[in-house]
Amino acid sequence: MNLKILARKFVEQVIIEVLPDKLVKDKLNELDIKGSVYVLSIGKAAWRMAKAASEVLNVKYGIVITKYNHSLGPIEHFEIFEAGHPIPDENSLKATKYAIEKLSGLSENDHLIFLVSGGGSALFEYPEDGINFEEIQDITRQLLKSGADIVEINTIRKRLSKVKGGKFAKIIFPARITALVLSDVLGDRLESIASGPAYPDIMTKEDAKKIIKKYNLKISEKVMKAIEKETPKQIENATHYIIGSVELACKTLEKFANKEGFNTYILTTQLNCEAKEAGRFVASIAKSIDQTSFITPACIIFGGETVVEVKGKGKGGRNQELSLSAAIEIEGMDNVVVASVGTDGTDGPTDAAGGIIDGETVKKIKKFGKDPYEFLENNDSYNALLLAGDLLKTGPTGTNINDFGFILIK
Repeated sequence: MNLKILARKFVEQVIIEVLPDKLVKDKLNELDIKGSVYVLSIGKAAWRMAKAASEVLNVKYGIVITKYNHSLGPIEHFEIFEAGHPIPDENSLKATKYAIEKLSGLSENDHLIFLVSGGGSALFEYPEDGINFEEIQDITRQLLKSGADIVEINTIRKRLSKVKGGKFAKIIFPARITALVLSDVLGDRLESIASGPAYPDIMTKEDAKKIIKKYNLKISEKVMKAIEKETPKQIENATHYIIGSVELACKTLEKFANKEGFNTYILTTQLNCEAKEAGRFVASIAKSIDQTSFITPACIIFGGETVVEVKGKGKGGRNQELSLSAAIEIEGMDNVVVASVGTDGTDGPTDAAGGIIDGETVKKIKKFGKDPYEFLENNDSYNALLLAGDLLKTGPTGTNINDFGFILIK
């Protein structure tokens, strides 16, 4: 049994099963959609979600806003835009402004199908009056580098945007909105997924101020004035359905691992800590397996979203950093493989989805005369795993339901 080959097989199987096509179609077929149908699809999975909707509904007009290189071609009756992620760019603004102009005139007889997936916060963006777009970009970078989690980042973003934190639903009123959501947020918090454009915001301006203080953010007086304005706390024209989440990915992996004869255990679907620490934690489980109740062969599954505090100048993402950290801890072990995967196929600003490592990973890095720990400290997990041949590359997958990972033990 080659554990690394099997791990790659598991990753491929899980991603196929959690693609949004079937999830969108199944939910739309359950619903009674009346009136003239319009579609707005935002996020990394936006193209696949929109394509699925177009095959079920009689769509009058639709807009897709997705990440660069995530469109798979034309969709009838849709206009498709690609824009920046994780930092919004000028194309984010142009696409969002266009969507506002095209959809703001809908009536109470119109029905907007709002398809939302992770990445929507950066892709669907237009600044509040008086806010400089460059400031939004700068604050987003500050938060990402500080290790802020997605809830904290979106709490700030909502107050600087015309479309986040329920504001988009107000723009669309009185048209009805049915939102189908792929969750990439721990606990499936609808107010945080893509910054909740059509969902009431439960966070307050006081919460936002605490985040600014916590991370010592450098902001202007204009931004501070925007922070003082409250977001909508009640939305009357929108209904939300979560159709996919990391829990689905973990349960799907459990099913496939069981079929291969592994004893499975879902450790958590809400892993939320610094990526390096998560790697050490995962490795500690593998190293202590003989002292636990797990029966081998074992597949121990975890899901969630770690964070990276950027101190170095290297290249990588949270799944790669977790993988490298775990590799350092399990050096020399011949019966363990660890995988950590971003379901969207793009971990951080890289072309890798994550890493699949084993007890030989560190040895292979050292053969090049390099120190794996230095790579880790420089946040350069991509180049470390590249040397070892242990990067996981899937290409953009067309879905985004957070990260999952697993330990395989012979």
